[in-house]
Formats: sequence, C-alpha cells, structure tokens
Amino acid sequence: MSFSSEIKENLSKISNLANKQIVEYELIGYLISNNTKYKNGKIAYKTENEYNINRLSKLLSNLNIINYKIQIKGKNYIITTSKIEQIDKIQYSNEDIKYIGNIENEELLKSIIRGAFLGSGSVSNPESKYHLEIILSTRLNANKVIQILSNFTVHAKLLERKNGYGVYIKDGEEISKFLALIGANSSVLKFEEIRVIRDIKNNVNRKVNCETANLNKTVNAAVKQIEAIKKLQKTGEFDKLSESLKEIAKIRIENPDASLVELGQMLKEPIGKSGVNHRLGKILSIAQNFSE
Repeated sequence: MSFSSEIKENLSKISNLANKQIVEYELIGYLISNNTKYKNGKIAYKTENEYNINRLSKLLSNLNIINYKIQIKGKNYIITTSKIEQIDKIQYSNEDIKYIGNIENEELLKSIIRGAFLGSGSVSNPESKYHLEIILSTRLNANKVIQILSNFTVHAKLLERKNGYGVYIKDGEEISKFLALIGANSSVLKFEEIRVIRDIKNNVNRKVNCETANLNKTVNAAVKQIEAIKKLQKTGEFDKLSESLKEIAKIRIENPDASLVELGQMLKEPIGKSGVNHRLGKILSIAQNFSE
C-alpha cells in the first residue's frame, strides 16, 4: 500500500460524521477536487482508491443524499449523483464546481482541506522525497485552499497543471503540519519517524562528504608541497634554505600523509599548525619564484 493510501485509510476512519456541518464541508472538499466533474445536472467523482469512495458515500448518506450510484470501471470507482441543491457554499458552472463560501470556523475549514485531499490529494513516499499535492478543478478553488492553509500557517504553492491546478508542498515540516491539520494522526507519526531517519542519514552523508573534501584538500596540498621540495632539491636550491625550512621539508618528504598538526609535533622544537603552514608556504613561494 502506498503512503498516500495509508493516509486516506487513516482519514476514512475518522469518527466525526455526527456533526452535519463537518460532513457538509468535507463533502465540499470532495466536490472542488479535480476528480469531480459536473455535467448536465449530474456530479461524477472518479478514483482508484476504495477509501476515497467509501468515505464519500458515507458523507452523502449522512446528508440524506441517497440517490447516488457506485460503479466500477476498470481500476476506477465512480460515484454519481444529482446536483446537490442543499449546499449553498458551492456554485455550479459548465463542468466545474466552485467553493464560494467564506467561514472562520476552524473545524469546518479543516474539513474542507481534508475532503479536498481525500478527493484528489497525494503524498510521495517520504523515504525518497517530500511532495504533497492536491489537484483542484479551478484556480479559484486552488487559491481558496492555499488561503485556508495559510490561516493555519501551512505554506503551500500553486502550480498550473494540464488537468487542473495543483496546490503543493515540498517541505517535510510543512507536510507534517498539513497531515496533523486534517487529522491523519497515525500518518503524522509514521511520517515523522521516516523524516527523522532520513535527516540523520543526510547529516551523516554530509559529514562524510565534508570529511572526504577536507581529506582531498589535505592530500592535494601535500602533493604540491612535496613537488616544490623536490624541485628545490633537484636544482640545488634546497641547500640555500634556512635550517627551519630544511627540517620541515625533510619531515614532509618522509611523512606525505601526515597532517600539519602531526608534522609540527615531529619537529625538534614542536610548533603549531599555523607555524607549519607558514614554513611550507615559504617553501612553495621560493619554488614558485625560482621557476619564474
């Protein structure tokens, strides 16, 4: 079962159908999703997810809308019913259904978002990427959903699709807030567990990459230092160096893998990293000047 299906199974079991207003607004969410079409006085909702269709049929029955029909065509479940006259917060036009209401009740607003997600929402497997999207039938509906989410400090963006308007979220924390908002509590726990594990893995990978980059930098620097020392030895310029530069040069040649700190500890009179770096820098400069 996909992660999206698990969420929808979770949502379909929410026991809040005794509240007629919540039922009505969740139904509005379904109606404005892009999987719902309106034509010739008939509403048709299509989905491959059985939890979507079961929840929708319960919403309709709860509002005493009993003249609906459920069919199965291929992989799709299709539920059809007549135009719903008793909901005055929606407007029918052409093949679209628009949400035209303005309310402030938080539970009702959450119900619209839950219904819209059930209607045409999806969440990618968080183990691979963070992406939640709901496809709405019109720009108006999409903007309404974005505004509602904004009221709950959940930040979503709009994307025009061939089949409608996508409201999407690509941030893990925002998706977690969204799932909590619509009441998918068990899904939030699973999502957060996956997110924590993924973030730990990413941090480990970043640390390994950083350490590898630093190692490569150290190796490259050592190679340049050794090349410079060998050039001075070959040309006889090495003997002209000060005793302190000769000492660090010989130690570097004998210990090509050693760090600057380690080189400093090998000197007769140990010095720190910056001191070693200064001496090797002078050797590089002399070799460069000599080559010119």
